[in-house]
Amino acid sequence: MDLISVWVYVLIAVAAAVVAGGLAFFLGIHYRKSKAEAAIGSAEQEAKRIVGDAVKNAEARKKEIVLEGKDEVHRLRNEQEKELNSRRKEIQHQERRIQQKEENLDKKLENAERKEEQIEQKNKKAEERLQEAEAVRKSQFDMLEKISNLSMEQAREYLLNSLEAELTREKAVKVLEYQQQVREECDASAREIIATAIQRCAADQVSEAAISVVPLPNDEMKGRIIGREGRNIRSIETLTGVDLIIDDTPEAITLSAFEPVRREIARIALEKLIADGRIHPTRIEEMVEKARKEVEATIKAEGERAVLEVGVNGIHHELVKLLGRLRYRTSYGQNVLNHSKEVAFLSGMIASELGLDPTVAKRAGLLHDIGKALDHEMEGSHVQIGVDVARKYRESEAVIHAIAAHHGDVEAKTIVACIVQAADAISAARPGARRENLENYIKRLEKLEEVASSFQGVENCYAIQAGREVRIMVKPEAVSDEEMTLLARDICKKIETDLDYPGQIKVNLIRESRMADYAR
Repeated sequence: MDLISVWVYVLIAVAAAVVAGGLAFFLGIHYRKSKAEAAIGSAEQEAKRIVGDAVKNAEARKKEIVLEGKDEVHRLRNEQEKELNSRRKEIQHQERRIQQKEENLDKKLENAERKEEQIEQKNKKAEERLQEAEAVRKSQFDMLEKISNLSMEQAREYLLNSLEAELTREKAVKVLEYQQQVREECDASAREIIATAIQRCAADQVSEAAISVVPLPNDEMKGRIIGREGRNIRSIETLTGVDLIIDDTPEAITLSAFEPVRREIARIALEKLIADGRIHPTRIEEMVEKARKEVEATIKAEGERAVLEVGVNGIHHELVKLLGRLRYRTSYGQNVLNHSKEVAFLSGMIASELGLDPTVAKRAGLLHDIGKALDHEMEGSHVQIGVDVARKYRESEAVIHAIAAHHGDVEAKTIVACIVQAADAISAARPGARRENLENYIKRLEKLEEVASSFQGVENCYAIQAGREVRIMVKPEAVSDEEMTLLARDICKKIETDLDYPGQIKVNLIRESRMADYAR
């Protein structure tokens, strides 16, 4: 076939395909249109059905709501009626109660009127009886005056005397009650504070004297210490200011000086010379200088240790040195440095028990005897010296006032000063703290017994517990139980007036009645 024929067939085929495609397209459109119309019709029918069902459901729901509303209105009406009925009943009940109360009040008023009438009648009768009693009393007074031969004034005096005897007993009872109350309310807290402070403070006290004894290896050493024509002993005494007492005491030399630091320097220097064996003026001067430096170092260390133990800060270094000097100072057998530390501890404890700041109290307690470090070098009492030194090194006015007032030289105007006074008395009055001459001690006990025996009705008396208590036996027929209180008070007043004593003295009165009989 030629090419033209081929293209003809191709064109015919394409045309046939186009015609067939167009025909199929039109047929599809017609089919979809008919199908869509059928679907629209069914949708309209379904919509009509849904609307109808909705209308029916709405009508049914409307009827149900109307019925429910009618039921609710009926229920509310019933509840309202019930509430109204209950309120009516309550009002009726209240009206009945008010009516009953009115009736009761009327009855009470009637009873009160009747009682008032009865009271008026009783008052009239009582007045009549009082008049009768007054007449009887007058007649009895007249009769008593005739029988007793006593006038009204004499009888009154007799009654007053009798009343005075009875009041003596009442007065004694009241005094006893008052004393008990004072002891319970005032002394309890003071005893507790002081006892707590004493219990919490423990300090070792060593009695020291104004002399020191240096042991020697042999008696030949005494001659070497004296030296040729006494040059060695003169050199020691000149350099140290201490007296050397060389007597028949075997293997011992006594150093005597009231200034304890110089005595300590001499003791250390002499011990060094004895240990070295070379004793001549030049060596003595070297050893004394070494001993002086050792003592100064010890003084400084002791002062710093005391400040550290007490827990006081900011003390001037010169005051610290003076505190260290107190290590070599004694007063009434007490080491003054130990006493100062003890007073500081006690002052801090008492201040703490009273709810105060213990810092100032401990500082004042530690420095209260600082003047004793210089009383061998300066004129005046240790109190005034201590005040001057404390003011010189810029201590606070509270501390200076406590130093000035701790022995009562000036009136204590602060609580800290009173605390330091109490702590100083506690430390000094502790048994063994101070030495006392035996003869003076016995005289004080005898004077105490003499004062107690001077009162009427006292049979025997005994001073016990180192004079801290006097036990008095009274005659039971001369002193009653009530009079013992007044007698004890009078004895205490006389002891306070006539005697000087540390601390306090307990007056203990004993009244004993004994009865003996025999069974036969």
